[in-house]
Amino acid sequence: MSAYGVPAGDRAEIVDALYRFAAGQDLRDRRLFDSAFSGRAKLDFTGPAKRLGAEVPVFEGRQAIGDAIFSSIDALDTTHTVTNPMVTQYDSRHATLVALVEAQHLQRGDHRRSLLLKNNYTVSLSKVQDRWLIENVRIDNVWMTGDPKVLFPQ
Repeated sequence: MSAYGVPAGDRAEIVDALYRFAAGQDLRDRRLFDSAFSGRAKLDFTGPAKRLGAEVPVFEGRQAIGDAIFSSIDALDTTHTVTNPMVTQYDSRHATLVALVEAQHLQRGDHRRSLLLKNNYTVSLSKVQDRWLIENVRIDNVWMTGDPKVLFPQ
């Protein structure tokens, strides 16, 4: 058992959902990315988008989340580094995870233009059969450096 009474196996699987979300983007693997989310998941990137001068909705549903993310990174090379993952709530069927995620975005073909974001993630998950899936993820920006137009070119 770890902190909050989370069995080590569940803790690893809970964190793995966030790793699948991050790696799916970086590897351009939509199947891996989608495997992180429940069908009714929500992703809230409204705060960081606003700081970058853009307005985006809260994305609702696995398909809408994937479509939005993959269209926004279509012309980019990305790396997402997940650190300090901590399960803060757990009851064997539901969990909350917080983590620090560094998201590097580089214009494909011209890495001179980049945007680096350091974000706090708050992730709510549910256990569906034997797999932990993201139900809700809220992304809050801590700091950023670079060109916002790399991610939001308008």
